[in-house]
Amino acid sequence: MKRLFKFRYPKILALIIIIVAAYFLFTNPAVAGFMSSLNSWGYFGAFIGGLFFSFGFTSPIAMGFFLTLNPENIWLAGILGGFGAMLVDLLIFKFIRFSFMDEFLRLEHTKIMKEIGYLIENTAGHKIKIYLMYALAGFFIASPLPDEAGVIMLAGLTRIRADILAIISFVLHMLGILILLWI
Repeated sequence: MKRLFKFRYPKILALIIIIVAAYFLFTNPAVAGFMSSLNSWGYFGAFIGGLFFSFGFTSPIAMGFFLTLNPENIWLAGILGGFGAMLVDLLIFKFIRFSFMDEFLRLEHTKIMKEIGYLIENTAGHKIKIYLMYALAGFFIASPLPDEAGVIMLAGLTRIRADILAIISFVLHMLGILILLWI
């Protein structure tokens, strides 16, 4: 009976459950109303919007906020939003790096992950595999798609340092937010 309820990846499952639950929370009109009220906060609202831009379940709301934001200085709003998003990415990175590493190591040694790694390694080569992983992680971080996926890829599957992630995250988020502000 004990074996029936044993699950090998409880933290990853908990993260998925939290993301799904938060999605339902942030589809609440009261929370969406709060996000639209940030427009009157000016550049501080851009910073707060950047904080929400990093989470997968709040990024659609933040994206809508940045599309409706009309700042006097687009560059300053983009920099402040990018800085807020970078802070959240670093928080996610630290949390993933210290809390989930045991499960990533266990997952890395499963048969299917070894086969996928072997297939990519033999068809594309090691350097191409690394470049593709960084490009895919960068795409997730820069876009309104869930940053958690990109940060998890970098935190769990690479040896990237937090300061390098901060620079990458800031630049990619700033560019993504600037694109939304120019639209």
